[in-house]
Amino acid sequence: MLRRLLLLSIPAAMLMAADKPDLSGHWVADLSKSDFGMMPVPSKIERDIEHKDPAITVKTTQVGERGEMKTDSSYSTDGKEATIKMRGREAKVKAKWDGAKLKVNTKSEFNGMEIGQEETWTVSDDGKILTIDNTIKAPQGEFNTKLVFTKGN
Repeated sequence: MLRRLLLLSIPAAMLMAADKPDLSGHWVADLSKSDFGMMPVPSKIERDIEHKDPAITVKTTQVGERGEMKTDSSYSTDGKEATIKMRGREAKVKAKWDGAKLKVNTKSEFNGMEIGQEETWTVSDDGKILTIDNTIKAPQGEFNTKLVFTKGN
């Protein structure tokens, strides 16, 4: 009986692990499919992600009106809070899986104002498209952006 129970639990555990996509890879933003809302559209955004759940490292390069900005962040996908550097200032980030979607919540302070971001990361079934829907909450109001990345080589 115990043996049968163990055999039945193995496929269930495998299915649970399969729900969480591997985010690792080099990702290039498709600017034509992305929506930056009221923010200026950059000329390039690329992300290199190393993901071995629960650890995730995200290295972003963005080129825009203000030149090139690079950000390196490391945190976990198990809901533990981490402190990262974001555009020269500290931010608190918590990431947690919601099925196959990764929810990433970030809070930072800029010029005495609290800025919050609620991101939802979704990977396409074929693993080639990463979509990040972002709600930004600031004293000036709330607005949404969407980044659509294609997996590069």
